[in-house]
Amino acid sequence: MPPSVPEYASYPIRERVVVCGLGMVGLRFCEKLIELDVDRRFELHVFCEEDVVAYNRVNLTSWFTHRAVKTLIIQHPEWYTAQNITIIMSKATHIDTTAKMVTGENGTSVPYDYCILATGSEAFMPPIIGKELNGVHVYRTVKDLELIVASAQDKKAGVVIGGGLLGLEAAKACVDLGLKTTVIERNPCLLNRQLDIEGAQLLQNEMSKIGVLCRVNANIRRFVGQDVNGKELGTVTQVIVDDEERVDADIVVVAAGIKPRDELAKASGILTHPRGGVLVDDELKTSTEGVWAIGECVVHGGMVYGLVAPGYEMAETVAINIVNGPQRTFTGADMSTKLKLLGIHVASFGNYFADPEICSPLVYRDPFAGIYKRLLFTKDGTKLLGGILVGDTSDYTRFLSFSKSGKVLPSPPGELILGKKSDESNDDLPDDAQVCSCNNVLKKDIADAVSKKGCCSIADVKTCTKAGTGCGGCLPLVTDIFNAEMKKSGKIVEVFLCEHFKYSRRELFDIVKVRKIRTFKDAMRSCGTGGNGCEICKPTFGSIFASLWNDHILEKPHASLQDTNDRYLANIQRGGSYSVVPRIAGGEITPDKLSVIGAVASKYGLYTKITGGQRIDLFGAPKHLLPSIWEELVKAGFESGHAYGKALRTVKSCVGSTWCRYGIGDSVGLAVRVENRYKGIRSPHKLKGGVSGCIRECAEAQSKDFGLIATDKGYNLYVCGNGGSSPKHAVLLAGDVSEEMVIKYLDRFLMYYITTADRLQRTARWLEKLEGGIDYLRSVVVDDRLGIGEELEMQMQYLVDTYQCEWKTVVEDPVRRAEFAQFVNTSENELVIDTISERGQRRPANWPKKVEKLPLPFFTKLTQPTVSKEEEWIRVGSVTDFPEEGGATVKYGQTQLAVFRMEIEGETKWFATQNMCPHKRAFVLSGSLTGTQKSIPKISCPNHKKNFSLVDGSCLSGEDYSVRTFPVKVDDKGVWLLLPSVNTLDAELGTGLWMIREGDDIKADGGIEIVNSGCATGCGKNELEW
Repeated sequence: MPPSVPEYASYPIRERVVVCGLGMVGLRFCEKLIELDVDRRFELHVFCEEDVVAYNRVNLTSWFTHRAVKTLIIQHPEWYTAQNITIIMSKATHIDTTAKMVTGENGTSVPYDYCILATGSEAFMPPIIGKELNGVHVYRTVKDLELIVASAQDKKAGVVIGGGLLGLEAAKACVDLGLKTTVIERNPCLLNRQLDIEGAQLLQNEMSKIGVLCRVNANIRRFVGQDVNGKELGTVTQVIVDDEERVDADIVVVAAGIKPRDELAKASGILTHPRGGVLVDDELKTSTEGVWAIGECVVHGGMVYGLVAPGYEMAETVAINIVNGPQRTFTGADMSTKLKLLGIHVASFGNYFADPEICSPLVYRDPFAGIYKRLLFTKDGTKLLGGILVGDTSDYTRFLSFSKSGKVLPSPPGELILGKKSDESNDDLPDDAQVCSCNNVLKKDIADAVSKKGCCSIADVKTCTKAGTGCGGCLPLVTDIFNAEMKKSGKIVEVFLCEHFKYSRRELFDIVKVRKIRTFKDAMRSCGTGGNGCEICKPTFGSIFASLWNDHILEKPHASLQDTNDRYLANIQRGGSYSVVPRIAGGEITPDKLSVIGAVASKYGLYTKITGGQRIDLFGAPKHLLPSIWEELVKAGFESGHAYGKALRTVKSCVGSTWCRYGIGDSVGLAVRVENRYKGIRSPHKLKGGVSGCIRECAEAQSKDFGLIATDKGYNLYVCGNGGSSPKHAVLLAGDVSEEMVIKYLDRFLMYYITTADRLQRTARWLEKLEGGIDYLRSVVVDDRLGIGEELEMQMQYLVDTYQCEWKTVVEDPVRRAEFAQFVNTSENELVIDTISERGQRRPANWPKKVEKLPLPFFTKLTQPTVSKEEEWIRVGSVTDFPEEGGATVKYGQTQLAVFRMEIEGETKWFATQNMCPHKRAFVLSGSLTGTQKSIPKISCPNHKKNFSLVDGSCLSGEDYSVRTFPVKVDDKGVWLLLPSVNTLDAELGTGLWMIREGDDIKADGGIEIVNSGCATGCGKNELEW
């Protein structure tokens, strides 16, 4: 039997709610009211004082990155229109509490049934002499930031008044503006409400390392604006502190706290606190009937809450009580905080200033790593009360949960503070389990490499066992086994990306985000160990840059970072041809567009196949024809399907309620909406989705990274499933969710995954390693436990707003189109693999079982040898024909050669090799990623990641292969290679000599399986290949 409904819930006329103030808290109230008001009893009218709708003040400092307010806006104007919210772009100046009427500064009057004060706060400006000088600013709104930027032009020194949360945010802004920054705080330590003296001192030391000087226990006497001769300038030049000490200041930013804005309440006869702020009771009601107050304008229990989380809690409390009747009270808020200030992690949680009489502290200090942890336990050590963390906040969520629960701890205090983690070993995996099917490597082989052969890094294991040197799909499992074996052997496991960056992918993501790094060179300078990078770190940074800044991946700074497929916006196939996959959102396509795909495939002779993701794959496209093929597809309205990227692939759907007699939800419509929202978004690994119109689950949504199944109340949202070599059933994240909440939860889920996952880690493996599992993930995404939900949504909205079809951009740019040419020194094109006819279509000839080994290289060193009679310097192009970091192909007679240019230790180096990879005789080496391995310049083949030295051509992956290298010289006339005669080289490396032909393979009949792509699904044990 349903619960009884209050009498006022059935009013025939809609009740009017007027909100005075459209900041973050005011907006949260609107969102919650709309979510709860399923009967549409209320209409919303909102007074907005600023000239933009609610934006994210918590992330205000990020404005300096893009200087665009729209990236901070939480809900864009279209959302307000869709929700039937009336916005009055004016400050509310008076409330007639008798007539129940709110009047704005522009003269607009709006009657109300419920009035919500969400007027927020303003920056507090202390009564300091000289505060009126030019160059003295507060730090609160976007307009404040605009004034700061204008004032900081050509300035050198900046002073921040205030060492609290806002002050350190302002200090970050000054640093980003290139100012030599000093923070002045009148209290004994920075963040005095969050940290103790020792933690604050460590924070201060870490800040000094990045050039921020901190002055604590310092009182400001006045601001002065005089030149060296004492002449008044009208612009601040110095800050005078205790004992008349002078601190140079070309600009001053005051961030000394906030002042509740209660002028509207005072003007309307509503009681306020003598020191400022609207007085409220536990239901957030003011002294006047029908008027509530929420957020930073409120004084509750003698406190003004200057954090957004308590404001959100107030907003939700009032919304619930208005919709459902009085049932919730606000009794104060948890002031636990987790922040990253100036790149330094800081957190405090629970009762972090507990009375010494009830607690015993346990302190961990690491001055070398800049880490300080102070945990407060009950006297018997069985419960955690609170704590302070500086430098390492990775355990914040776990600690906060323990302190909130009040339960007995699962481990002793000492073990807790040392951060002991549960082993994520693969002990349940048998020793004879095949880990790498490309090279038939067993778990035991990897274990033996560590315990018996002394391998101490993933690179060592790859060289020793060949695991991970094929398609690379097994590397996450290889890494897990390696880590477990290292721990068993008592060896230290260093968790870092590669030899060039001693950080994990997650740490690098944070570094790039905080330091606003936009190029690989800047990343190497900022946090790298030196060298030119490699096939691991370059694509990782390419993905991180795309996930944060969303520039076109083939823009000049980023093109050289892209892996095999992203480099040419297509999947490389056997023999070096590419596949073309247009996006068909939700699997829905019109007959006209279907005809276009057929016409393009026929025109260019492409092999066609329907994929498992409900779209059409066109195989066999030569690289130089990709722009022409895509030009026709783009003209017909198609977009890139991103089958080549670690990005969203497809959102599969059944026909749902539009056609199916069992369907209860429009699965196609939602699939199209979701796929079009998240298309193009880069992530640590590929993403797949599904939407089923009923429980029959025809779209297989529960085998996807995210899946939706329609119910009669909305959709059940499942996450972290996948098919493939290690299938995983998705788990329920939230049930009976509306479409709007589906988008909100998916925004948070996907951005949290993108932010925290390891390199090449699918969502299923990510969830397995996530401490707390699905319960913790649900608390982050659904309950916003970390208070980062708004930020995650904003980050996702930025990616959505900055989307561009990568292929449309290329086909409209003649310069980028030219980069797809097969050769840079001739307009000729040639086949690189023979094709055979099968079932009415053409496909590449089969790879031979045994690849004939090439002879050793001609040259083994990059010194310029004396030119012999059989060799001469041949000009192969101009310098501009070759990318700055990467390679291009030149044709010499009938031989293909790859020429590379790369920067090593600030100097441009040139290299040349054969273009054919000896592994499978594919002419693809010019598309290799360049890099260094232990200072040796190298290339990584795009097909199977075989690494070859550019110095002597040897295989650095450990296999018995080699490539030929050739000397290069560059002068004002162009790029030159020292080469034998055409006839001599053609007899050794001519394309026609080595190209895979139909007669090379064993015929594929009689049910015999042919070796295909070299990936994990087609090249297992040797005895199974034929």
